[in-house]
Amino acid sequence: MGRPDKMSEYAKIAGATPCARRLEREYGLVDSGGKERWGKPFGAARSQPASSVLTLAKCLVVRGAGSVAPRMTPVLFLLLVGIFVGLISVGGEARGERTPAAASEGTTDKLTPEQTVPSWAADAIFYQLFPERFRNGDTSNDPTRESLEFPGNVGEDWAITPWTSDWYARADWERARGDHFYDDGVFDRRYGGDLQGVLDKLDYLRDLGINAIYFNPVFYARSLHKYDGNSFHHVDPHFGPDPAGDFAMMANESRDPRTWCWTAADKLFFKVVAEAHARGIRVIIDGVFNHTGRGFFAFEDLLKKQSASEYRDWYVVQAFDNPATHDDEFQYKGWWGVMTLPEFANNAAGDNLHDGPKQYIFDATRRWMDPNGDGDPRDGIDGWRLDVAVEVPIKFWQEWNQLVRASNPEAYTVAEHWEDAAGFLEDGGFSSTMNYYGLAWPVKGYLIDGALSPSDFGRMLTERLRDYPRARQYGLLNLVDSHDTDRVASMIVNASTTRPYLRPDRYDYDVSERVSPRSWEGYQIRKPTVYERRLQRMIGVLQATMVGSPMIYYGTEAGMWGGDDPDDRKPMVWPDLRYDGHAADPMDRETDAARVAFDHQLMRFYQAAFAMRKAHPALRRGEFEIVSTDDAASGLVYRRWDDEETLLIVMNRGDESWTVEIAGDAHSGHGAWSEVFTASGRPDRVKLEQAEGALRVTLPGREAVVLQRASEAPDVAASGRPAVR
Repeated sequence: MGRPDKMSEYAKIAGATPCARRLEREYGLVDSGGKERWGKPFGAARSQPASSVLTLAKCLVVRGAGSVAPRMTPVLFLLLVGIFVGLISVGGEARGERTPAAASEGTTDKLTPEQTVPSWAADAIFYQLFPERFRNGDTSNDPTRESLEFPGNVGEDWAITPWTSDWYARADWERARGDHFYDDGVFDRRYGGDLQGVLDKLDYLRDLGINAIYFNPVFYARSLHKYDGNSFHHVDPHFGPDPAGDFAMMANESRDPRTWCWTAADKLFFKVVAEAHARGIRVIIDGVFNHTGRGFFAFEDLLKKQSASEYRDWYVVQAFDNPATHDDEFQYKGWWGVMTLPEFANNAAGDNLHDGPKQYIFDATRRWMDPNGDGDPRDGIDGWRLDVAVEVPIKFWQEWNQLVRASNPEAYTVAEHWEDAAGFLEDGGFSSTMNYYGLAWPVKGYLIDGALSPSDFGRMLTERLRDYPRARQYGLLNLVDSHDTDRVASMIVNASTTRPYLRPDRYDYDVSERVSPRSWEGYQIRKPTVYERRLQRMIGVLQATMVGSPMIYYGTEAGMWGGDDPDDRKPMVWPDLRYDGHAADPMDRETDAARVAFDHQLMRFYQAAFAMRKAHPALRRGEFEIVSTDDAASGLVYRRWDDEETLLIVMNRGDESWTVEIAGDAHSGHGAWSEVFTASGRPDRVKLEQAEGALRVTLPGREAVVLQRASEAPDVAASGRPAVR
């Protein structure tokens, strides 16, 4: 969830400049009715040496392969005795010790980076999953017209939009509402994505090579994106198998957690978690703790009872309704003025959330971290992504992060922060941030637009990485696109037409006027060319080889493209479905029809890139430095290394062939250089020459190669080409 282009008071206090907006996109309607190979096969990942500095720095847990959560230690056991009555029996094979949080739940003592960044984060490869648009696995639970936020805005003929239809084609009920694609209907579409669809496709995700899922909100809400939560302790019933039964159960609850039931949707979610864990995949979910939807129980009570409501202090009420008049004088603060998102109130001091909503959030957090309350978090989620985190008081985050780590010291908490987040993460006790500032912005400037020189790109990567303590560097969430931006493929399509920049500091990354045909008539919606896809592959290589945890947005591997919201939230393209092509244009411009189909070659590329990352510990936990840059040719070389191996990543962003000579040094090892990976899947396109301690690499335009130099030469038969000596 992005932020509007105007700074809130909370954001000012936090020292952050908002860098995205949602007012004019997802909430803008509230007021209107050939077979490829990549060189050397990848073997099983080696264990990290016990002497690894990073392992020692993070040593909260030592996990075995495939293990999702270790056995509880005696220290944590004793800590939880004070919380739970009696002895706690924890099953499962022991994998090593786990250090509990340093401070008790509810305190504001700062946690160190080593305490907040879980040991598994450096090995994580994330997949961002938008539930409503991933897969419809159960048509019996599809949303209904009555489930929409504003049912009156659509006709009685409203229906689920066919999954494989042309995204830009409009149904009769949309046309009846108006002529504008973006203003008249697209945000009221539902496609029926659900948890059964996720469950059905967990093997697909495992085979892709990811080992962590970030879910956009799964909690009950009326919007398609679910950032307007009507409950934080229940999964949306339309994501589960029995919506009617779930709503009936929920109606009998109060804010007291002892009255909370487990609905069919809740249970299915935990089945997804369990099945994901069985496949070695961790799960984190979106937490939206700044605001709610208008159907949230506390706000509904406030709306009905006004000043007599027991929840009157939970929200920022500016005026209560006067029952003596016919007018409705009730006024309250909505997030950035969006009245469908009433904001929670702070405490009197303004440095924490009000005790009421804070306690509710804490109760809901415990529920998802340890669903059966037995002190063993293995049946719960593995962490959280925190929406608009800078707009929630920092003391709340300090206490909340303490609570999370009291439940599971290996939990991962990642804050949405669009700029320099180092101080904020430190103060709040977070594990990480969505690395827009440190990775996505520079990538937009160099690899996508070609406007940022390689030397400046390398300097920017290095300086922004060094802003963080070493332990936190390896847990940074390295994304390039998300639900709040245009898709990376469309960024590339529109790269040559986005200058001069409106925001040079961010190379117009996610700047409203440059990311969608909704706000810029020059924005192209066409499918990327093969040549443009080469840049996407280079970006994939960068993500797979950089310090931090790579994350791709759902459908990136399938070849999906699209502008900013809503066009970045199209239904997932699957290989077993036949799709209508894109023949229409949202702004009625002339357009060429584009075929929509699953991109098998791109899928194989991401599978291979992720396999490479898993096979080389130096890419996950090793050192990083820029080795060489050539601004005239747009070429870059950087190194990743550990005690066992050295890898060089050579990138040619230019359009012409480039040769770079790399001198040997103390980190280069003593064996032969060999190709590990090429972005194009064509290792024959890259030429390696070595003489007198220097390596000369020649590669064509828009190509990237990963080279390895180990203590022993690689197997020639396995690499597919002779080693260069």
